Amino acid sequence: MWKKIAFTGGGTAGHIFPGLAVCDELKSLSKEQNQELQIFWIGNSRGMDKKIVESACGPEGVSADKFYGIPSGKLRRYFSFQNFLDLFKIFAGFVKSFFILLKIKPDVLFSKGGFVSVPPCLAARLLKIPVFTHECDFSVGLANRINCKSAKKMLLSYEETKKYLGAVQKEKAVVTGNPVRPVFYKTDAAIGKKFLGLEDNGENKKPVLLVLGGSSGAKQINTLVKDSIDFLCSHFTVVHQTGLLNTNSDEVEALKSKYKDSYKPYQFIYDEMPHVVACSDLILSRAGANSIWECAVLKKPMILVPLCGNGTRGDQVDNAEYFEKAGCAKVLLGEKATKDYLEESLSWILENDNLKKMSDNLGKLTKGEKPALKIAKLILEECK
Repeated sequence: MWKKIAFTGGGTAGHIFPGLAVCDELKSLSKEQNQELQIFWIGNSRGMDKKIVESACGPEGVSADKFYGIPSGKLRRYFSFQNFLDLFKIFAGFVKSFFILLKIKPDVLFSKGGFVSVPPCLAARLLKIPVFTHECDFSVGLANRINCKSAKKMLLSYEETKKYLGAVQKEKAVVTGNPVRPVFYKTDAAIGKKFLGLEDNGENKKPVLLVLGGSSGAKQINTLVKDSIDFLCSHFTVVHQTGLLNTNSDEVEALKSKYKDSYKPYQFIYDEMPHVVACSDLILSRAGANSIWECAVLKKPMILVPLCGNGTRGDQVDNAEYFEKAGCAKVLLGEKATKDYLEESLSWILENDNLKKMSDNLGKLTKGEKPALKIAKLILEECK
């Protein structure tokens, strides 16, 4: 007998890739248990959702079997006339989700969060379909605060996140960790080195510092690199993903010419990124939940420059501070996001075997069963 599971979430890749990791584990488990399984994804009818989900469906039939697009509106925490207009999109998304779920009749709806997930979760509640929702950040986002009211289980990445939940929500809470794409468990540092053109110079080789700012690039991080470039290139081989935006190409080429093999800029690294992370020694990046956990799985110490201030709810700050307290990262926050603090942090990491200590701490943090597998087992248990 077929088991049917619906997934929802999207708006950003960060709300899709972890869900796809769970999809893959579900497919693997169903094969082991000789279960027939169908997976459906309900996402934003506009934007990247459909492309990402469908591109993940490889020849082995992994990930979702079918994508359904719905209208999607965003719930903003500040006054905006767009909030009023988006109410109509949210209602339309709810109506369409209701009829999609009524048609496919899934055994479970798994939500990865994001504003697109709210209407399907509300529709599932009305149809009495069990809802599992997952929060990847240290603190709970607005969408998941709403989704939790419809959810049978609230899945968390951190034990400490329970302090943000009410009494009823805590009873639903299960700590699973944050699901990471399967490719990060199958990396090959040699592939990363070959892609970067890194030569093994024996004992004299410099550690590799990988600088990430997302697909668009982070102007703040790019500026930090430029201001500290002499220090960075004297101590590290700097692999710098500059981003598709916020990049001065003439300036980058000038740095590349000046520092030769010590500075390797790329606008964006695509399929090779997991292998590039694997061959790196240290990561300088923002503090998005998924990128942090991808680095953590590979036990890569981090210097984190979280987004803060207007336009963010502070989730990256919470994520970064958690990893710093666990001895896995150094955080450059607010007025400390400067050249001096960056160089001071890097110098400390390079001293007294601190790089290895941080890597060992990451190993302790991520040991045990893969989060995606834990979640897949919970979902299949609900289907029985």
